[in-house]
Amino acid sequence: MALFPISSNFRGDFVLKLVPVDTDNTWAEVAEAAADHSVGIHVAPQPGKAIRAKRMGADEPFPLDAKLGDAGLLPTETIEFYFEGEES
Repeated sequence: MALFPISSNFRGDFVLKLVPVDTDNTWAEVAEAAADHSVGIHVAPQPGKAIRAKRMGADEPFPLDAKLGDAGLLPTETIEFYFEGEES
């Protein structure tokens, strides 16, 4: 368990956000932390839709139940967040 900073690029937000998360967090928890900094501020809420996360340039999102610490990220690496259904 260790504090780990990621750079959040939430689709629809015009500002990258530095978000502190924990290496033991699941991607669902990381997505919620990123949403706290963007949804309802610069991004409209979409109730009932899951927030997904993927490495910039990747085709597939991280599994929601996988741990951030297992992804092999570098500190402050930029992660793209988006509401499910906005894959393209």
